[in-house]
Amino acid sequence: MVRLWAAGLIIAAAAMAAEAPPSSVTFNKSVLPILQDKCQTCHRPGQVAPMSLLTYQDARPWAKAIKAAVETRKMPPWNADPAYGHFLNDRSLNQSQIDTLVTWVDSGAAEGDAADAPPPKQWPTGGWEVQPDIVIDGPEFDVPASGVIDWFWVAIPGAMFTKDTWITSIQFQPVDDAVVHHIGIAFVPHTADVKYNEPIWQRVERDADLITIPGQKESFETLRNAIGGGFQDTYVPGHTISDYRRYNAARFIPANTDVYLNLHYTPNGKPIRTHVRVGFTIAKEPPQRQVVMVTVGGPTDRDHFRIPANNADYAAPPGDATFARDVEIFSLMPHMHVRGKAMTFTLTYTDGKTETVLNVPRYDFNWQLQYDTSIKVAKGTKLRVEAHYDNSAGNRYNPNPNRDVFYGEQTWEEMESGYVFVLVDDPNFDPRHPDLVEKATRVQAAR
Repeated sequence: MVRLWAAGLIIAAAAMAAEAPPSSVTFNKSVLPILQDKCQTCHRPGQVAPMSLLTYQDARPWAKAIKAAVETRKMPPWNADPAYGHFLNDRSLNQSQIDTLVTWVDSGAAEGDAADAPPPKQWPTGGWEVQPDIVIDGPEFDVPASGVIDWFWVAIPGAMFTKDTWITSIQFQPVDDAVVHHIGIAFVPHTADVKYNEPIWQRVERDADLITIPGQKESFETLRNAIGGGFQDTYVPGHTISDYRRYNAARFIPANTDVYLNLHYTPNGKPIRTHVRVGFTIAKEPPQRQVVMVTVGGPTDRDHFRIPANNADYAAPPGDATFARDVEIFSLMPHMHVRGKAMTFTLTYTDGKTETVLNVPRYDFNWQLQYDTSIKVAKGTKLRVEAHYDNSAGNRYNPNPNRDVFYGEQTWEEMESGYVFVLVDDPNFDPRHPDLVEKATRVQAAR
C-alpha cells in the first residue's frame, strides 16, 4: 500500500508539473530591457563585443553563455568595489537583474509576446556611441606581424578649429582595435613648421629581452615636451568615449589649433594596414564649466619603480597631488599594464577627513573603465593614487614572472597612472596652462 501511495504521489506531481504555466520571464518582457540598458552599448554591430544582443534571434544562441557571464559577474565589465564611491555610469547588474536573466535561461529562454517588447533602442550610425558632429581620420599605418612599434605622435590638420570651439564629447574609434594599445590626443597651437600625417618618432633602445635600456628618456616624455604637453584624453581597451554633456561642460579648443594623436600599435601575428578615427560633438554655446584631465602617478625611474620577480602583491610608491584651486572631480580611471592588480584613489579634504572615492580591487587591462562621479573638492584637498601589481605565475597575463619589471611604454613593461577628469567653474580659465595640481610623488625604496 505504501509503495502504491508513493507511486500515486509521484504521478500526481508529474501531472501538476506538466500542467504548470510557463515562466513569466520572457525575452521581450523581461530580458530585452536589461540588455538595452546594460549590454547593447558593446553588443551590437561595429562594437567591441563578439556578438550582437539587439534581438531575440541574436541573443537566443548565447543564452547559456549569458547565464554563465552574469552569474560570475564577468559581464557586464565593472571592476569598482561597490563599498566605495558613487558612480553615474555603473553598468553592473543588480541581483534582481541577474536572477531575471538566469531564470529566463533555466526556464527555456522563451521569446514571449512581441507586444511586450520595448521599442528598439536607437543607436548612432557608423558604430559610434554618440553621433559625432566632426570626424577626423588618422593616417594609414602598416602594423607588421611581429616586432616592437614605439609610440609616435602624428599631427592632423585642425581645419575644424579655425575659431574657438567647445568640444562636448570625444570618441575614439580604432578600425582594428586588436592592434591598438592606446590612442592619446592633444590639442596644440598651430605652428608654421608643422608636418601633417608624418609620424614623429623617438626610437627606444631595448635589450635582447625587449626591456628598455636604462639611462635614456622615454619617447613619450621627450615628444610630450616637444609639442608642449601630454595627453588631454585617451583611448585604452574598454574606454572609447569621454562625454561631458551631462555635466553641461566642454573642453575649450582655441582657434588655429592642430590635433596631435599619440599612437601605440601592438603586432598580433599578422600584418595589417589600419588607421584610427576620432569623433567630436560640439557645443552651440560656450558653457560655464571647462574640462581638464590630470594624471597622478608614482615615480618612473628604475631606482624607485621596480616590481620584483615572482611578487604577487607589489605595492608601488604612491602618486600624490594637491589641488591648487576648487574643482569638481567628475571621472576617475586607473591605468596599468598586464601586471596591474589593484588601484585606489583616496582624498584627504581640507578638514582632515579621508575618503576612498574609488577602489578597483581586480584591475583588468582589457577593460580599463572610466568611473563617472561627482565630487567637489576645495583648494588644498590632497589626492593619493596607490597601485598594486601581480608579477607572479598566478597572473595568467604575465609574460614572464621571473624578471623584475620597470616603468616603460610597452605592454610587458609597467605604468602607474591615475587619470583624473575635473570641471573648472571659470569661463576665463586657460586650459593650456592649467596649474590645477601641485604634484609631489612620494619617493621610497623599491620593495
